[in-house]
Amino acid sequence: MTRRNEEQFFEQLADGTPETLAPSRLKSRIYSALMQREAQTGPLRTVTETEAQGRALCVFEKTMEVSPVPDSLQALNFCRVCHARLLGEHVENPPIFWPHCPYVAFKNPGKA
Repeated sequence: MTRRNEEQFFEQLADGTPETLAPSRLKSRIYSALMQREAQTGPLRTVTETEAQGRALCVFEKTMEVSPVPDSLQALNFCRVCHARLLGEHVENPPIFWPHCPYVAFKNPGKA
């Protein structure tokens, strides 16, 4: 990559409009790996705490939030057992349409 191309790439990245997009499968795998690593360091935030921090919950997290379960169950990584994760990691622009699912957010615009 020439110096001019590098400068242009970083300018576009800073503008929030990069010319090239990472594949949605790669973004999904990175997210899954980061979540798994985070869970190894200790308990995750509960879904109630997560929502209080301003992040919307997916349908499965919302179900756990309203269920009478202890905080230890609310702090599980629900993506590990969700089929949306498998689709996200193995299918480019997967057919997932649930609101607030991180794997939906990774789909590249205009490619679905």
